Amino acid sequence: MARRSRRQRIPQEPVTAEIESLSHDGRGIARIEGKTVFVDGALAGEKVNFQYSRVHKKYDEARTIEVLSAADDRVEAKCQHFSICGGCSLMHMSPEAQLVHKQATLAEHFAHFGNLTPEQWLEPLTGPLWGYRRKARLGVKYVAKKEQVLVGFREKSSPYIAMLEQCEVLDPRVGHRLTDLASLIGGLEAYNRIAQIEVAMDDENVALVFRNLDALSDADKKALIGFGQENNLWIYQQPGGPDTISLLWPESAQLSYAPEAGLKLQFEPSDFTQVNAGINEKMIQRAMTLLDVQQGDRILDLFCGLGNFTLPLAKRVTEVVGVEGDAALVQHAKNNAALNALKNAEFEQADLTQTELKDYPWAKKGFNKILLDPPRSGAFEVLHQLAALGAERLVYVSCNPATLARDAGELVNQHGYIMEAAGIMDMFPHTTHVESIAVFTKKR
Repeated sequence: MARRSRRQRIPQEPVTAEIESLSHDGRGIARIEGKTVFVDGALAGEKVNFQYSRVHKKYDEARTIEVLSAADDRVEAKCQHFSICGGCSLMHMSPEAQLVHKQATLAEHFAHFGNLTPEQWLEPLTGPLWGYRRKARLGVKYVAKKEQVLVGFREKSSPYIAMLEQCEVLDPRVGHRLTDLASLIGGLEAYNRIAQIEVAMDDENVALVFRNLDALSDADKKALIGFGQENNLWIYQQPGGPDTISLLWPESAQLSYAPEAGLKLQFEPSDFTQVNAGINEKMIQRAMTLLDVQQGDRILDLFCGLGNFTLPLAKRVTEVVGVEGDAALVQHAKNNAALNALKNAEFEQADLTQTELKDYPWAKKGFNKILLDPPRSGAFEVLHQLAALGAERLVYVSCNPATLARDAGELVNQHGYIMEAAGIMDMFPHTTHVESIAVFTKKR
């Protein structure tokens, strides 16, 4: 019979320590009797008192209870919930230092996974620091012991929903209405059967999708509709999967955004769109510059979504083909091309983790330039095909520095590309999320 492991006792006494460095997830790193301790709320170079929160075999976790000597980069967190909410982890660090940390994280991943350094570091793309987030999934939980509904994000290192009054990074049209949403749900017959609220916004409108685990009563629908009318919010229900989302109020609604002047892209609340509209616009322009877009180019846009890069490209080149695995997004992309009267943009559905692109008729003529914007898992499965398509220039947009670094190593070490430049884009200020972009050219 296997021996049951003993849970190690968590020390109760506060500990004083010097913080040596910062982890990729934004926690201070201290060494106590040779063992690594990750200290939430501490910055590199600080002296702090901390309290152990978890004890593991090879490392421990803790939280700062007092800063004895503050780092120059420390600032007062703007959000009153910073100490408990898990949504942001760098709000106690100056915005300038956050950028340095994120670029260092990207550089470390390049060195670790591919032994690479870009020939040039690009200036970080920056934008609004507060109220920038237009897409979010808010957790909802009725806490029986408190007889209260909570709406917001999870606590730090916890599955529980934090008790929040407002969120400073979420667009204030919703970020400053968390208590109103909690009160609304608390007054419903289904107060304990709403699991989450999907939030999607454009410049003018806000869509709220209530995930209802049971069918809503007429009284509950009336209450939700009344809240939407009073606050000028579009209200949807979702009793099952994404295909069950339906509009309760108003009678018709359509979200849209302009990736650049002269373009309009329509989307549904459940579609993937970038959370930060300001950074998205700058990111598109940077991608155009790095691709060195010319009128005669034939460009392939992989993981194209609903055409965020494809349609701006179509305004500038002879032909662009967007490839996406999600059938609904492909159809939305086609609709957006028609909406903008762009006939030189073609969209195709293909599973890019399984597909041989050369087998498709649209790939026979090849492409001289390629743009990739893959999910967090990266684009490793498709990399071996890119050089065969004739791509002399490749721009890679990434939401995960680890998979970008892995794929960069593959492109450089196995497929004959040079990493000319790379840099970060501050899509998620006050978090450790690193959005980045890199450009590769074929060795001659």
